[in-house]
Amino acid sequence: MVEEQVDPAVARMREQVAPLWEEWMAVCEQPNQSDKAYAAFLQSLTAGGYLLHNEQGERFLRVLCEAALSASAAISNDAVAAVAADGGDAPLNLAPLDALSKLVLLMIKCVPAEGDGAAEGAKPKAQVQLLTRVLAALMQQLLRAYHSGEFRQRAFFRLLSTWLFDLNAPDPTLDPIQPQVLSAFCSTFNALQPARLPSFAFSWMELVSHRMFMPKLLLTKGQKGWPLMQRLLVGLFKFLSPYLSQAELSAPVRMLYRGALRVLLVLLHDFPEFLCDYHFAFCDAIPPNCIQMRNLILSAFPRNMRLPDPFTPNLKVDLLPEISQPPRILSSYSAALSAGGSSLLTELDAFLKSRQPFSFVLELRNKLVGADGSYRIPLINALVLHVGANGIAQGAAGLAHSAPMDIFQQLASELPLEGRYLFLNAIANQLRYPNNHTHYFSCVLLYLFSEATDDRVQEQITRVLVERLIVHRPHPWGLLITFIELIKNPRYNFWSKGFTRCAPEIERLFESVARSCMATNAGASAGGALGAHAED
Repeated sequence: MVEEQVDPAVARMREQVAPLWEEWMAVCEQPNQSDKAYAAFLQSLTAGGYLLHNEQGERFLRVLCEAALSASAAISNDAVAAVAADGGDAPLNLAPLDALSKLVLLMIKCVPAEGDGAAEGAKPKAQVQLLTRVLAALMQQLLRAYHSGEFRQRAFFRLLSTWLFDLNAPDPTLDPIQPQVLSAFCSTFNALQPARLPSFAFSWMELVSHRMFMPKLLLTKGQKGWPLMQRLLVGLFKFLSPYLSQAELSAPVRMLYRGALRVLLVLLHDFPEFLCDYHFAFCDAIPPNCIQMRNLILSAFPRNMRLPDPFTPNLKVDLLPEISQPPRILSSYSAALSAGGSSLLTELDAFLKSRQPFSFVLELRNKLVGADGSYRIPLINALVLHVGANGIAQGAAGLAHSAPMDIFQQLASELPLEGRYLFLNAIANQLRYPNNHTHYFSCVLLYLFSEATDDRVQEQITRVLVERLIVHRPHPWGLLITFIELIKNPRYNFWSKGFTRCAPEIERLFESVARSCMATNAGASAGGALGAHAED
């Protein structure tokens, strides 16, 4: 703020804004406010050139936000002391913030079109420009306060949430620009995401999930708001990721995590197709140990689909009409394979086409490890889905004795414990609602189990499935049918495996999960469409 105080132009603007602000506060404090008073005040702003898109207009908006925020923090010392004694946050005077919110709303609704006022679209363009400038001015104040150590996030939350509500409420003046309004808020929220401003994380998540923002963004025509919302959620998951990877969560992180789960539950109920289409990007950003969060995403299925009961005896999965349909995946899942100029995608595609040279498969495991020695999880996820998609394209010949299965079997047998766990999780991430990806990857997992020559591979496959089933529901449909097939089909000889009987508590766990999965349809089943395909 020191730089602004020595800037003569800003100092002059503060002198000009001070009486205007007092006048506006007086208008807002009147018991019977009138449109006439609003119009008169707006006319004075227009006449003074304060609403123009120029340097003077920018300074006006910045100083206006500054005046409201300063006034909101101007509380009597007695009130501050009383709150401090109770251990609460610094008190806030809401009247100046609400006055600023109302003024900005009126300014946007009544802003004059610059240039040729009769030009088509001039008025909406001026409205969007003004909103963008207001948000930029507020963001500038927020960043300054954040780094100064005197950050009152409730003040900024109040302004942003009020504008979200007012500017997205039904209004003939604002309805034509609603998509642009939502986009402007998206840009602001991206600039303020938790990775950059951790202390604003709770307010940020509340704003992103606001009922006047998230649903309206996802309901925009042509689903144009979907990639914008996806970017915001991925930002949240990436911020949480290092904290959630730890064994113990701090109280704030636990609360933020619960908030993220609630957002996912809302999306699962109201916008399941959104979770379906971006499942890859979301799972990419979520740590492997966040099983319930991942299950919420993978349990989503299109609203026009009726899921077959996975507990139906002898369910013929390959005869379901939906099982041959490809899912829509809007994430660019192959991007990680060519990131940073890597030739991995080119080499991979060449091998998938010819199964040559086999040395590529032998060396592949080393390419999944970063320079720091840790596994590149996004690369593993991308590799699995890309190879699987290629296998599905090969049709009936795409499972046993194929280039995709060469890769899958080599990774399953040769990767060390941690790498194999991440690889198997990447496969399990594709066990979702009935579609050809779910069917293919379920067959892959069962094939790897049946063909494994090392009990440790079978044990890890079982672990990946079971740990996703022992958390609270919902459980993905494809996960259920895969595990049911594994424990019911005699071909897999599941119950004779040593790891199912290695300890009493483990034995009880498997029996409990088996009872839960088989529900009332207990009993052995020698059929199973998945098993038939896995034997190809």
